[in-house]
Amino acid sequence: MKPLSKRQQEFLSKLLDLYYQEKGPVHYSTVAKRLGVGNVTAYEMMRLLEARGLAQAEYQRPDDMQGPGRSSVVFRPTPLATKVILGLAKGRWSDEDWEGAKDRILEQLRSGEASDYETLLNELLDRLPNQRSPTLYLMQMVTAIALGVHSLKKVADINGMRSILRKVGLPGELDLNALAGISVGFSLAERFNRLVADRFLTQAKKYQSVLSEINEENRRRLAEFTREVLDIVGI
Repeated sequence: MKPLSKRQQEFLSKLLDLYYQEKGPVHYSTVAKRLGVGNVTAYEMMRLLEARGLAQAEYQRPDDMQGPGRSSVVFRPTPLATKVILGLAKGRWSDEDWEGAKDRILEQLRSGEASDYETLLNELLDRLPNQRSPTLYLMQMVTAIALGVHSLKKVADINGMRSILRKVGLPGELDLNALAGISVGFSLAERFNRLVADRFLTQAKKYQSVLSEINEENRRRLAEFTREVLDIVGI
């Protein structure tokens, strides 16, 4: 596939972010507003991405419309879009990103224990929507999930979240996909911050998509990293 221009990457990236945030197809005018461009420009770019197999157009009628009327054109990213924007089309995994991020995150966890990790959790959730490195995205997401469970303390035990986390990465036990379920489960925990829970819910589908693209060796490395995080956090 011919590489995307910087402009095309910008529009595709924004389409992906909005799709995950809104949990459905996005109207081109919404993309235009977020990027500060005209509707025509956004529409033409969405059609260009569609021609390249990175977006899919759909036609929707307003729910309250009766009788003949015009449908709205909305767009959703294709499975290929996530691979392309995250640099996964060729299965790239940055060892340099991995080692640097691992040391950085583990050190932050060790030094942040006294503050109950709240600041670090919010920082990670702020970074996730704009994180383009699959390596960093997955590491930050599993760390954020661990901190989210830690913040629930005894409530997490009731929901079984700690029990699930303890089994991740062990031979014959749960896979990293189980973490996506935990991030969705935060929305069901009554004592969990609603805003934080919604941010986790937005990222759950993206996490599964990115995770599905890495090979077994890198899944093993990520599982080992997850267990290091859990040990420091005390889960």
